[in-house]
Amino acid sequence: MPEPYDDGAIAGTGAGGAMDLATSEATTLEQQPSAASGGRAPGGPLGTGPSEKPRSLWSDAWRDLRRNPVFIISGLVILFLVVISLWPSLIADGNPLQCDLAKAQEGSQPGHPFGYNGQGCDVYTRTVYGARTSVTVGVCTTVGVALFGSFVGGLAGFFGGGWDALLSRVTDIFFGIPVVLGGLVFLSVVTSATVWPVIGFMILLGWPQIARIARGSVITAKQNDYVQAARALGASNSRMLLRHIAPNAVAPVIVVATIALGTYIALEATLSYLGVGLKPPTVSWGIDISAASQYIRNAPHMLLWPAGALAITVLAFIMLGDAVRDALDPKLR
Repeated sequence: MPEPYDDGAIAGTGAGGAMDLATSEATTLEQQPSAASGGRAPGGPLGTGPSEKPRSLWSDAWRDLRRNPVFIISGLVILFLVVISLWPSLIADGNPLQCDLAKAQEGSQPGHPFGYNGQGCDVYTRTVYGARTSVTVGVCTTVGVALFGSFVGGLAGFFGGGWDALLSRVTDIFFGIPVVLGGLVFLSVVTSATVWPVIGFMILLGWPQIARIARGSVITAKQNDYVQAARALGASNSRMLLRHIAPNAVAPVIVVATIALGTYIALEATLSYLGVGLKPPTVSWGIDISAASQYIRNAPHMLLWPAGALAITVLAFIMLGDAVRDALDPKLR
């Protein structure tokens, strides 16, 4: 008769995984003195203190990230964007919807360093307030895509067989829909001026990429010895998936989602530029770029500042994703 499942029989490894040990062997291993401590148990009075525990994949990744200047620079830029998204009045005390047609297309002036747009609105204030929309769309879309895509891909990779074939074919169908063309078709009938239709559309067409990444990671993780040990000890499917597989398969999903966040911000601006994304009176970099495109010869400052803010934001998230990828990839160590 098989023994009941016991988490104590699955000993953790330094990479966040676990290895197969019987309960008695696990207890003996914990009590056995280490050679590095000179025959004394871990934590014994040798030298300056207890022996150092092996670091996990996540602790190693955090140590590498703290030493990576790309991560530091991109993190500071993203932190600044988040702060001005939550409290834009800290650096812009004007109203982005307050315009004066008498000042339309005028250049930089004291108190208005970015000049005015074609409607006489302060470009600086609209650029600052536009960060809120872009960050909201990017973060909400990334969270939705990561959760839904990981759920679908995780189920397909874990159960395999018919479930894998069905979910993979559904993923292929959504992969075959062009994003921009799909936005022109689906969002052209939406009359709402809020960000939620755009977020919902990007989640609808963005989850297949995460699903494929999650499926491959789960297939790789479920073949490890610690998962087979948990299965032999009677662990349920949900327990194996959530406790043993998911923590070791989530790293590629985090990397892809971080890089994709900047892509979603750029996609929102593209759809707004084409007139099917966000709509006035919503303040968006894409809307401002679209409105400024016809004045690019006479008033290039109207296009320069929102386009520059968009480019810096997208670049910061892509750099952050690259840094996280390098830190979480064991092959680069």
